[in-house]
Amino acid sequence: MRRRDFLNGSVAASVAAATLSASGATATMSNTSKFKLKYAPKITAFKGLVGSSDAIDNIKFCADQGFRAVFDNRIGNRPPAEQEAIAKELARLGMDLGPFVASGVPDFSSTDQTVRDAIKKSMENSIELAKRTGAKNVLLVPGAVNLKMEPAYQTANVIENCRHCCEILEKSGLVMVLEPLNWWTNHPGRFLRNIPQAYLICEGVNHPCCKIVNDLYHQQISEGNLIPNIDKAWKHIAAFHVGDNPGRKEPGTGEINYKNVFSHIHAKGFDGGLCMEHGQSIRGPEGE
Repeated sequence: MRRRDFLNGSVAASVAAATLSASGATATMSNTSKFKLKYAPKITAFKGLVGSSDAIDNIKFCADQGFRAVFDNRIGNRPPAEQEAIAKELARLGMDLGPFVASGVPDFSSTDQTVRDAIKKSMENSIELAKRTGAKNVLLVPGAVNLKMEPAYQTANVIENCRHCCEILEKSGLVMVLEPLNWWTNHPGRFLRNIPQAYLICEGVNHPCCKIVNDLYHQQISEGNLIPNIDKAWKHIAAFHVGDNPGRKEPGTGEINYKNVFSHIHAKGFDGGLCMEHGQSIRGPEGE
């Protein structure tokens, strides 16, 4: 999609949103074409245009706009019946669900039995959640830096604990994706900070159930060099998160050249989800 076409479409959407808001009607805008990449808005990203926070209504709207995926980090907080209804609707529409966040994950700096027990429970719960939702990936952040342990020992323990996760996950087919988080704006003190570090862990684990979610917002802050790091870690990247920097708003509002990044990802034949994990630079239906 060309930038000019997108902006013209955004103006039309704003006019439609104003009309819909005035009438109290549910949005009915439709786009018969599909995006070439699986951009995955949050399920309720367009609730202002839809006129409702109902998950099914919002999923239908996303499909009408040409999206082929959605995401909900905290889908585990929804009632099981709603999770199953979401899965059924996504299957009907041929849409994917992006990674959900694993619950109850301990710090991975230790291999004590209490940590192993918590890992086992978290992964088993994740498998059950994936069965209900149809999700293919569970997102895991392996805790904080242990200031009383040499980094190399902590890395070894993280690798060992990730192997333990994979042993539990492998029969289910659910894939764990490790997310590096930036220190400087959002998550100071987290153990996993950048793509090369995540690549090292995946190499050490050496299991198909251990991959990376490359959050381009976090990595622009932590290290930049986005496209070369995508290429170097490519075999381990299973998903992307998207947000511009600074501000973590939609692509085009910051310093990242998302046109080139998306083109590069598409040229490499990527078929996973790109979760649109960002805020709006303009509030309300106009921003949507």
